[in-house]
Amino acid sequence: MDQQKKDLRKYIKNTLAQLTEAQYMQRSEIIAHKLFQQPAWEKASSIGITISLQPEVDTYAIIKKAWEEGKTVSVPKCEPKERKLIFRTITDFKQLERVYFQLLEPIEEQTKAKKAEEIDLLIVPGLAFTSSGERLGVGGGYYDRFLPFYEGKTIALAFDEQIVKTLPVDVYDQSVMQIITDAKVYNPHV
Repeated sequence: MDQQKKDLRKYIKNTLAQLTEAQYMQRSEIIAHKLFQQPAWEKASSIGITISLQPEVDTYAIIKKAWEEGKTVSVPKCEPKERKLIFRTITDFKQLERVYFQLLEPIEEQTKAKKAEEIDLLIVPGLAFTSSGERLGVGGGYYDRFLPFYEGKTIALAFDEQIVKTLPVDVYDQSVMQIITDAKVYNPHV
């Protein structure tokens, strides 16, 4: 199963690498616009979201919109030893620092930790998804460890190419409630 996951990750990354900069930005914008129309977004006063790295759906515009609407924005900081996520509230992109794999994470001294129960909506990253909400992450297992303790709403943002018929799923793999792509909104658990 690990090899299947590895192969699928490689395939999806290669597929997304074919997107031009213009396609990437335009399709990210379509996905963000659909997100802003969802009841889970409208009702949320606090969101948890990653800082995107291409080819992930761009989250910068989403974070700016959340701030404009007065929402609290928390981004994850990885704790590699324990393989867990700690979400920290940011009010400015300057409160981020580049860590391993070029990821941007909150600077601890400038941000405050946020408990899982204080986040209304979690935007869950992933490389591939099924229409029933199953997800394939990048392989660290951080979200699969975090999600069992999270009781709020979960939405994944993906390009249409990231939706697959089936995924090799382990018992610990966590699903999402909703997936928004540039082509469609999937509501398997809403």
